[in-house]
Amino acid sequence: MIKTLIYNLIGRGRGAAAHARQRFGKRVEHGPQTHGIDPNLVDERAVTVVRTLKSAGYDAYVVGGAVRDLLLGLRPKDFDVATSATPEQVKALFRRAFIVGRRFRIVHVVFGRGRQHDVIEVSTFRAFFDNTSEDVVAGNERTAKEELQGMKHAVGATGRVLRDNVWGSQEEDAARRDFTLNAMYYDPETRMLVDYHGGMTDVKAKLIRMIGDPVQRYREDPVRVLRAVRFAAKLAKRGFRLDAKTAAPLAMAKAWLSDIPQSRLFDEMLKFLQTGHALDSVAQVKALGLGGIDSLLDLAVERAHEPFVKAALRDTDRRVAEGKPVAPSFLLACLLWQDVRAGWQERMARGMYTFPALNEAIDEIFNARVGEISGRGKLGAEMREIWLMQPRFEKRSGKSPFSLVRQLRFRAGLDFLRLRAEVHEVKDEYLNWWQAFSLADEAAREDLIAQARAEQPRGGSSARRRAPQPVLDEAAATQAESAFDEGPLESERRTATDDEGAAMPRKRRRRHRGGGARRNVSGSGEAEAAPDVDPHPESE
Repeated sequence: MIKTLIYNLIGRGRGAAAHARQRFGKRVEHGPQTHGIDPNLVDERAVTVVRTLKSAGYDAYVVGGAVRDLLLGLRPKDFDVATSATPEQVKALFRRAFIVGRRFRIVHVVFGRGRQHDVIEVSTFRAFFDNTSEDVVAGNERTAKEELQGMKHAVGATGRVLRDNVWGSQEEDAARRDFTLNAMYYDPETRMLVDYHGGMTDVKAKLIRMIGDPVQRYREDPVRVLRAVRFAAKLAKRGFRLDAKTAAPLAMAKAWLSDIPQSRLFDEMLKFLQTGHALDSVAQVKALGLGGIDSLLDLAVERAHEPFVKAALRDTDRRVAEGKPVAPSFLLACLLWQDVRAGWQERMARGMYTFPALNEAIDEIFNARVGEISGRGKLGAEMREIWLMQPRFEKRSGKSPFSLVRQLRFRAGLDFLRLRAEVHEVKDEYLNWWQAFSLADEAAREDLIAQARAEQPRGGSSARRRAPQPVLDEAAATQAESAFDEGPLESERRTATDDEGAAMPRKRRRRHRGGGARRNVSGSGEAEAAPDVDPHPESE
């Protein structure tokens, strides 16, 4: 703000003032009769945050994508708030509030507990900087860590903003936002909507338009390339289109994404596939020629037409539309299943037992496709659990079904099985049995197990004898399943192998082998024995 004031006073007179007015836009206020927002669509928790901030003497508004959705008569999934209070001042007003982010410091105000908690993201009005005239830092977040220490505003060598924590006015904050339809401010108490850049006009015209020079804005934050495509996909069915000047530099600007930290790019890719418009987003990437941005996104584009991946993307979009949660681990597990399954089958054909073969195939895909970003963390552990459940669905006897149904991610594993059945990778009988078992009481579950046992061929059919895959005896199966029950990390260290089986006393091995029918776990997943949350101030 001070820079702009000095520029206006001593810089270039009236021409400079006119330039500043164009840059910051003109404040226009719209009342309820003009904007038509239904106050019943506004989340009460967002209203509480705004009311608390205003009561403390600060300006506060619902901002960003929530305002856009309210104008379209939609109930927003997320609510963000913008305020004149600093992060420290916001945090002091709420019992459960946390300052997050380095590049953009924002506050998460948390409501609720455990898995049912909700977050209202609160950002402080940011000052306007002409990043083309700022002093630059040599390098980026990774290579200039020491230089960035203590800096509130910094621009990298490519023109990308590395730090942006200088506070300003609402009009400056509006100029810092990306698209006009995301730069409107709504006060749920007075029901007044504030617009600086013609957002209301663009919403009515169904236009997605960048504020300022699109090339410069993409250079400041190349992730805006993905945001432009995502918004185009999300709003396409409502008749929205990208403004020509906003769309023109996209192909050129995608090269700047190579400077984005891989973790942030990975998060953006997940948003791309989880906002309820995955199929449309993939189609937009293809139509705009934006391949090569991210390897996993490229894989989604490449495989979107394949039955299993297409079913997974469609299922994700359906769940979002129904207001159900979607887990990134599930979608990634679907996306990479083709590779995991091929590696699993290849190892089984070489004589490996089911669980070691599957674990080894998973490790190979994590190293090749996912790397260290998520493959060794919580996300990777959840994907591994979903995959490791698949052969366990083939065992419907003994205590195995009871232990499997108690697994934390059993429902995700069953949904994965449902998609496999949908594309005829496994038989429907498996899915129907497990769905019935998961909903049944104890007595009914025992009946289902007895029914499955009765349907199982005795002694092994000729088809089973011809099967090229190794037979996993009951001891090895029990060992593998108990290792799985210990958790994904422990199961990597303790899986059933023929060495462990050989280590058993001779007499005990004979008793296990003679005590019941041998168990065949097919690498294909088909039963042969029996049927069957960016610290980014610009909201979505």
